Amino acid sequence: MTWLDVVAEKSLADEALTRDEALAVLGSGDDELMDVVAAAFRVRLKYFGRRVKLNYLVNIKSGLCPEDCFYCSQRAGSAADVLKYTWLKPAEVLENAEAGVAAGARRVCMVASGRGPTNRDISRVSGMISAFKERHPDVEVCACLGLLSSGQAEALAEAGTTAYNHNLNTAPERYEDICSTHSFADRASTVSAAKEAGLSPCSGLIAGMGETDEDLVSVAFALRSLRPDSVPVNFLIPFEGTPLAGQWSLTPQKCLRILAMVRFMCPSAEVRLAGGREIHLRSLQPLALHIVNSIFLGDYLTSEGQAGSKDLEMIADAGFVVEGADTGSEGLDVEGAGVEGADTGVEARYDLVQVRRRGAGTDLPANA
Repeated sequence: MTWLDVVAEKSLADEALTRDEALAVLGSGDDELMDVVAAAFRVRLKYFGRRVKLNYLVNIKSGLCPEDCFYCSQRAGSAADVLKYTWLKPAEVLENAEAGVAAGARRVCMVASGRGPTNRDISRVSGMISAFKERHPDVEVCACLGLLSSGQAEALAEAGTTAYNHNLNTAPERYEDICSTHSFADRASTVSAAKEAGLSPCSGLIAGMGETDEDLVSVAFALRSLRPDSVPVNFLIPFEGTPLAGQWSLTPQKCLRILAMVRFMCPSAEVRLAGGREIHLRSLQPLALHIVNSIFLGDYLTSEGQAGSKDLEMIADAGFVVEGADTGSEGLDVEGAGVEGADTGVEARYDLVQVRRRGAGTDLPANA
């Protein structure tokens, strides 16, 4: 057996990798890249087959955040030219959510900027969620509102909320390098509170913020210990006007290795390809589908993604089936695919970052 066979077998048995094994995935060479993808595909196939779950974001309150998360375009002091608006009206939220459902989304994520909600905010969002669930009882709703106070997770669950998202983002030992206004422990505590209230825990990471491979492995171990049902993997969108604007350290190959490492560490979790996929994976996005089983459709919170129709084409062309759809293609084997390239020569491409100007908070239709 090769070392990747050992890693895959351990993951298939839901046995934790060692740190050295996880680091080996991240440090593998380009000649091994397709073997890494194929090994991760074995794990993905066992738990999720060829299904791809579509998720849709609705930014119900944008910008104006008092927290100083260095990666975020909505942070306090951000000079990023993004949309800023306070709470959308319930009708606007439902209209935008409907666009995602019409495009095939099985989960709608309602997200609001800020440190955390007041009880009045919880009541406001709960009303939106209840109204949405009346229309679409089979569509999941994930709330992402920041740090939760006592009783708030329970109130959201009562309103019909399916899941709660709060990402760990990076390793506990370097959290102070990316935020000073709250701690790693604060975030972990909110994930635990959501889980205890009966909400499906959703927590992931952001790669490309200057972290080391050791940091990536550390946050993956932290996520495994929390056992979230969903693990979104974001790749930094380095907005101009934020402290991390100069961070362009990722390559498509590195992104695939990160996704594979997360899949091995969290084999049964819904690993979601999230923000930054278009600008960092670029033409290798279809390969990532052999590792992840979930993606965001259309636009993100403050940046634009590729057209929703292109996402659906990509899924079909790669041989996968949209979860909940009646039909889908038979699929292609991952074996035999090829890719060339190296983790060098990264160049800043701010022209690839498009500030969202449509959908929630605007008069223009959403991208779905």
